[in-house]
Amino acid sequence: MIATVYHPNGGKMSILLRGLIATGYALSSTILSLILPNLVLAGPEAEHVPAPQVREEMWAIPSSPVPMLAYLIRPVGGGPFPLVVMNHGVSLDATGRSYFPVIEFRAAALWFARQGYVVVAPVRPGYGATAIEIPERGLFGLFFSGVGKCSDAEFREAGLAVASIDKWIIDYMSTQSFIKRDEVIIVGQSGGGWGSIALGSQNPESVRAIIGFAAGRGGHLNGKPNNNCAPDQLVDAVAEFGRTARVPMLWIYTHNDSYFGPDLSKRMAEAFRAAGGNVEYHLLSDFGGDGHFLIDSADAVQLWAPIVSEFLAKHP
Repeated sequence: MIATVYHPNGGKMSILLRGLIATGYALSSTILSLILPNLVLAGPEAEHVPAPQVREEMWAIPSSPVPMLAYLIRPVGGGPFPLVVMNHGVSLDATGRSYFPVIEFRAAALWFARQGYVVVAPVRPGYGATAIEIPERGLFGLFFSGVGKCSDAEFREAGLAVASIDKWIIDYMSTQSFIKRDEVIIVGQSGGGWGSIALGSQNPESVRAIIGFAAGRGGHLNGKPNNNCAPDQLVDAVAEFGRTARVPMLWIYTHNDSYFGPDLSKRMAEAFRAAGGNVEYHLLSDFGGDGHFLIDSADAVQLWAPIVSEFLAKHP
């Protein structure tokens, strides 16, 4: 069935709905496919500038015990294209996990797709449709990225839990004919960015670069801004990742990030670099009410896109 949906910013999308074929763990069929015409999600001055056409899809990626839902956006054509794996943040609230969006950073994903990348953004186990229990005690305990008690925060383990999902996604997507298997970029925000750093400490051969937006863990202890669970342990954990990480990384923070403020993010970058990690650190000016959510906003693309473009050009 084909339908047409009008985009709130103008233009329209042609939608092809396909059935979800239940075949156990071999489930991998696309369940929703959208073609975006030449829309430009930028300011008025760019309204008439043509942009590459891209295709949006929903995938069910094989995993156990149930398939993992993933948003995918890619250039139109057969490729092959380089791959971006996009990690969403962390919610320790059961209700928040249940209502987790299918895609958090659609504007960012769209930007990468229009640079020629296939972007896949998995909804990790324990979120969205799979938020059916207390994940740290149930089917998804292995992948749930809680940090435990602040007195002995398991920051490293939480990051590696997300990294394990990334490796699974990379391995699966690398079997697709339209993917360049040795050109993978990992992008993550907040706890997802922390998982990206953890993956970098394992130096996967296919990963070319890692980009973290407001990466870290332990923010907003007891719901209070600028109140990290265990900042010294967080710095120690990132230094431990830095001892083995050799993948080039770009970390972007903002001055008004209420989870990881300038002092803490600078300490993290310095500790990571001193331990041997390769990181380019950027601290941007205040953005919105809380810069922690910079990547969520379409208005922010114009701020971080030149930084990301320059970084990727230096690490082809």
